[in-house]
Amino acid sequence: MSKQKHEFPRVGITTGDLNGIGMEVIIKTLIDNRILSTCTPIVYGSVKSASFHRKALKINDFSFNIVNSAEEANAKKPNLINCWNEDVDIELGKPSQKTGAYAVRSIEAAAKDLASGKIDVIVTCPIDKNTIQGENFNFPGHTEYFTQMSNVQDSLMLLVADGLRVGVVTGHVPLKDVPSKISKTLILEKLRILNQSLVRDFNIIRPRIAVLGLNPHAGDNGLLGEEEKTIIEPAIAEANAKDKIMAFGPYPADGFFGSGTVNQFDAVLAMYHDQGLTPFKALSFDAGVNFTAGLPIVRTSPDHGTAYDIAGQGIANENSFRQAIYVACDVLANRKLHKEVNSNKLHTHVQKIERE
Repeated sequence: MSKQKHEFPRVGITTGDLNGIGMEVIIKTLIDNRILSTCTPIVYGSVKSASFHRKALKINDFSFNIVNSAEEANAKKPNLINCWNEDVDIELGKPSQKTGAYAVRSIEAAAKDLASGKIDVIVTCPIDKNTIQGENFNFPGHTEYFTQMSNVQDSLMLLVADGLRVGVVTGHVPLKDVPSKISKTLILEKLRILNQSLVRDFNIIRPRIAVLGLNPHAGDNGLLGEEEKTIIEPAIAEANAKDKIMAFGPYPADGFFGSGTVNQFDAVLAMYHDQGLTPFKALSFDAGVNFTAGLPIVRTSPDHGTAYDIAGQGIANENSFRQAIYVACDVLANRKLHKEVNSNKLHTHVQKIERE
């Protein structure tokens, strides 16, 4: 079959854990043909598994266009690449090492096509971080997997919803280990990644970044902890002085979001996972997107988990997954625009030097 011209981005979609709500939010999103005016969706899964979920959801008016490769994808239909032919023992709502293994196969197939340019961006459905562990996947989550795949030293977990963007210095790290992980060097690196992403991926010219403290009341002048004075404040000062990053803080985390202070900034850098994600999800649940900033590739996911407790009941909200597709496409477009603008600036600068 000849290659098709794709006017819109080719979005590779992984199934996530087959016992969770991944396939449900995929089908509910792709059943609305309006998504095809934004992208060409390509799911990496299997015909049999997709059929199981479609029947479980009692959806009769939807089907995938089955293709052998991303190059054969039909731009006018939701596509599916059959990554395995065998039957999978799907038990909705139950953790399983077997479905964890198939989640890995979906990720690997999509990642391979992303690396070779057969798809433009990747959107990953939720995995069970316990059942997915094995020889081919030994990572705390997708973020770490795609960071290694991209051959970069570091990345940033960034939660996005409209104008709200929250990144974390320490991601999938036990709370007891957070204080020992926090360092001036790490905060600086995360600030650099966040600032670059805001400029390149979100088209913000001079982003303002708020940095949260680690301790209650941001340490209360050392009474409740020294990390703010010895680590966080010096990192902010250096980011401003050397990197020209407009970073401010540290701010007490407890009142920052509720007081409306968050609206004065383009992004927030929290010190640890729940410090950033808890208020983010309280404000933006069912609309938030997890974006891995700092990578040469574009990867997003919905901001929820496998939701075993509601799997197969037909009540999962697909909006976060839909937004993950939109954000991935927007970031890709912004990167192209950023590259073109900077290329033109360089060209104009060279011409000016030649004239002189």
